[in-house]
Order: sequence, then C-alpha cells, then structure tokens
Amino acid sequence: MIGICAAIESARWAAWEVVVNLSPRTYSLAVQRAGGIALILPPDDVVAESPDELLDLIDGLILAGGSDIDPGSYGAQPHPETRRTRPERDRFEIALGTRALERDMPVLGICRGMQMLNVIQGGTLTQHVRDVVHNDLHRHTPGAYADHGVRLEPGSLAARVVGAASTEVKSAHHQGVDELGEGVVASGHSEDGLVEAIELPDRDFAVGVLWHPEEDERSRVVGSLVDEARTRGRAGAPAREAAGRTHPREAVDRAHPREAAG
Repeated sequence: MIGICAAIESARWAAWEVVVNLSPRTYSLAVQRAGGIALILPPDDVVAESPDELLDLIDGLILAGGSDIDPGSYGAQPHPETRRTRPERDRFEIALGTRALERDMPVLGICRGMQMLNVIQGGTLTQHVRDVVHNDLHRHTPGAYADHGVRLEPGSLAARVVGAASTEVKSAHHQGVDELGEGVVASGHSEDGLVEAIELPDRDFAVGVLWHPEEDERSRVVGSLVDEARTRGRAGAPAREAAGRTHPREAVDRAHPREAAG
C-alpha cells in the first residue's frame, strides 16, 4: 500500500472550476504496474498533528511533484519566480515525511518531493535554477518534459533504484536543492552540475530524484519503492497477525488469489 501525496490545484471540467486534490494518474499507474495499491493522500492539518494513524495504513510514501514549496518552510524570502505555493500542503508533507523517516518507512521524493525531502532535513532550495545554471536544460517549455542525462554515484541507493550509473530522464522543474539538509547526501547530478538525486544513508530506503520517473514506463524507480515496501510488509506480517490485524494488501491477496499471483 503506497501513499501518494496529492497536490492542491484549481481544475476545470464541463461548467465547473473548483479547487481539487490532484494527483496525475501516472503516479498511481506506476505503483500499480509494480504490483502495489496506490492511496492518494490529501493535505490534512489534523493528520499533520498526528501522522501515525495514517502512516499505519501504508507501507511506503511518495512525496510527489507539484507547485513550489513556500520559502518560509526553509527560512527564505520568495524569489520573483516562486509562485502558487500551498502552505497547507507543505505543513502536511513536512509532518508526514518527518514521521515516516523517523519510522524508517520507505520514502521516495519525486521532483518537488525531492526538494521537500531536503527541506524536511533542514536544507534549503534554489528557487530558480536558471539563475545558477544559465540554461533551459531542466524546463525549456511549460507543460512539456525536457530530456537530459543524469550520472549517479556508484554504489548509491539512487544508482540501485535506477539500475544503472547513468540514465536519461524526463524533467520539468525550475527549483532545486541548494544547501543539503542534515544527513542528506547528493548522489546524482545532471550534466550542468545540478543535484538530481539525494538520499539519507542512515535510513534503509529514503531517496529523492529531481526528474519524473512515473512518466517513463521503463523506469525502475517507483517499482523499487514498491518492492522495498512489499519486503517490509511481509516482514511485519507475523506481528500484525499476532495482534489480530490484517494488512489491506493481504486482505486483497486472500480475497483474490489469482489476481494477486498475476
């Protein structure tokens, strides 16, 4: 069971234009292709006060992409290009991510989610990467993905989840990591030197990537999170059974053994 943090956006369909909890379907499809169940998590200030009840329902967490993180979250003033922030989403993800890391739950940050992972650890962000790299490599056209290469540190978790020491990625961001947070290691870089992957070596599985692996059906990144969560879930099954609780994934497997096997 993989929790995917939802964005808050304005959406329009038919005659309606309303604020919605939004998650691109590519995220849930990537989880499902790997054999997991996707659970969309809307921002919730009550849950942010006590995240454990929600985290008890899932085996892994995806901090997903979306709008800019409020610079106030890391003690900075807004850049002119920093827009459409959602402080309620930031509060929710900081609380959920912090507690997930404390529990050593598998955590994957994607694009904004990688940035959030760094902020959770006390790091800061570059609010407009073009000011640093002076190119359009990472986002050349709004609404379209840019393609470029990333090199990964040999032996890193990032290299393991990607399955190679380098990869071509789909990118669409204008912010990135500046100062690394406590315990955060940079394990991947683009050809212009921007940090493209980070990880927390003191956790079993906590990794962030600045690109969008959910948009590439060949990518192993989301599947690696699901595999890690599945392994942890199986390890925890005896304790749950002793306590008289059945995990939702196990309930599905028992009710539909053929589907689970396939």
